[in-house]
Amino acid sequence: MISLSGVSRQHGAQVVLRAVTLRFLPKQRTAVVGPNGAGKTTLLRLIAGEEEPDDGTVSRVRGTTVGYLHQDVSEGTDRSVLDHVLDAAADLRDAEAHLAHLAEQMDATPPGEEHDALVEEYGHLEERFRTLGGYTLESEAQRILAGLGFAPDDGERPLGELSGGWRMRAALAGLLLDRPDVLLLDEPTNHLDLDAIRWLEETLASYPGSLVVVSHDRDFINAVADRVVEVHSGEATEYAGNYEAFVEQRELRIDQLLAARRNQDRQLAQTERFIERFRYKATKARQVQSRVKALERTERIEVPTDARPTARFRFPDPPRGPRVLIELSGASAGYDSEAVIRDVDLAVERGQKIALVGPNGAGKSTLLKLLTGELAPLAGDHRLAPRAAVAVYDQHQADTLRPDRTVLAEFLAAADDQLRKQVEARRTLGAFLFPGDLVEKPVGVLSGGERARLALARLMIGNANLLVLDEPTNHLDIPSRDVLEDSLVEFAGAVVLVTHDRHLIRAVADTIVEVRDGRAVVHAGDWEHYLWRKGGEEEIVAATRRPEQARDAGAGASAETAAERKERKRLAAEKRNALHRETRSLQNRVERLEREVTAAEARVADLQRLLADPAVYEDEARVKELVREHGEAKDEAARLMDAWEAASVELDAATARVEARFA
Repeated sequence: MISLSGVSRQHGAQVVLRAVTLRFLPKQRTAVVGPNGAGKTTLLRLIAGEEEPDDGTVSRVRGTTVGYLHQDVSEGTDRSVLDHVLDAAADLRDAEAHLAHLAEQMDATPPGEEHDALVEEYGHLEERFRTLGGYTLESEAQRILAGLGFAPDDGERPLGELSGGWRMRAALAGLLLDRPDVLLLDEPTNHLDLDAIRWLEETLASYPGSLVVVSHDRDFINAVADRVVEVHSGEATEYAGNYEAFVEQRELRIDQLLAARRNQDRQLAQTERFIERFRYKATKARQVQSRVKALERTERIEVPTDARPTARFRFPDPPRGPRVLIELSGASAGYDSEAVIRDVDLAVERGQKIALVGPNGAGKSTLLKLLTGELAPLAGDHRLAPRAAVAVYDQHQADTLRPDRTVLAEFLAAADDQLRKQVEARRTLGAFLFPGDLVEKPVGVLSGGERARLALARLMIGNANLLVLDEPTNHLDIPSRDVLEDSLVEFAGAVVLVTHDRHLIRAVADTIVEVRDGRAVVHAGDWEHYLWRKGGEEEIVAATRRPEQARDAGAGASAETAAERKERKRLAAEKRNALHRETRSLQNRVERLEREVTAAEARVADLQRLLADPAVYEDEARVKELVREHGEAKDEAARLMDAWEAASVELDAATARVEARFA
């Protein structure tokens, strides 16, 4: 569908992508990962045609439609949310308008040839309109909006009234309604709650086109991706499978590269010793020169730097507080005397790690403000222990940093006496991915993710024995999230956490508080235990979806018993295992041939560029050699393409046989 061949892109003096060659095939699910600033968004913009490569080519099959969800959506308009979503299906809206116009013409035209022609045109257009789902377009748009968390009446609200996060959801709804051949999503889960993320995962699982998603949400990648492309240091490396498979394969690849690099280093050292030993010996001059040239021609093996921090740091133990730091008893809180949450009974104990979960707008942030005392209770009691020291991180915490200070100076301004020494401060900042001279960078030039890391580092080396964190993973890439996860696990104080990152909740929380419908229900135990008690994530979504959404999602569906659900999951697992077992070798062959086809096509393109250079034709022998190589390269590319097509057909047949057994 879309292929990149030898693509390079440079922003100013920074080389973002270097000689990248990738192919995006129909129905393929690709996750693009890598640290912030590595070039992931640039890759999406190149695929979408919003940027042009400095070198190389981006090819698209004629007629391929591309939909692109940006991280930042445009300002809203006075048009309603529903109209905005329906506008995405412009072809169907145009066809609907044309049908209405034809109907008016037919009513105004007397019987005869002209009327018959209008009737025939109307019939053809109406059949196409019906086939493409035109008559169910609005109900489908309402279903998608409901799945993304919009209330039934939200469709009539002006888009301009919504926050940036909800406008992003509306833009995503439009793309899902339009269903382009290639769907590009840049951080689609950033503004979604857990229910909406789960719904999106299920929707993308059955998406008919090709998917390319940039995400730092590991659980989301595991659910939707069958290929991972890592963008790092200007290169793009492919891995088959989801995020877990990517981590395993990447570690194996790095081990192999390290071994090859060590072997190369030994050989180079031997060569250098020979040169140094015999440099001035006349009888060895020819051999020395040969080795010098060999050294110059040697392409050094590059090992990707692991994004995980090498420095480890144990945070100073916070001051020991009482057993119960904060306690709410029958507390209600809200705004303008109207309660958002009611009758909350919650105690935050020393060393406890609590995660607040629930849909957006349910009252999680209100509960945080009630806990910290920012909001006074409308009813009930709020008790803060005298020796409780609370530190709060909200979504705008990074904006409070002083831009004129360096990273080190800003960090030291918040550090206690134990960390006043620069050596200790540098070690701590190294653990938060500010190694070496990066601590001397001005805060004003830091990226959003770097600012967030610095704000978290300042927060966690203070004297607080209770951390209250509201969406701390926003703007953080996966290595930065690993740092936060390790820090919270090691932190000896208590933590109250609001996040939609299930990986972080799973790693940190020992208590789950579900905030929903104005209530806060405490579930003792970790995330997995919470899901087990609730009957699994699928049951959470089904049980808590608004009645209107449930009817939209599937009116008339009969309730599934526990035994039927268990049997369905067992059959699904058997089917997955059979598919993996019986198609694995074919899948590997198809993937290997895809890589060989890509390399062969790149070789043909290189030779075509050489033959297009007029200077080449000054050397007749060189021209003949290039023409011969070009012909052989084209034949090889055609042979590999035939082999790939045959292997793909064989794979489809094997998959169909397995599908038929479990139908």
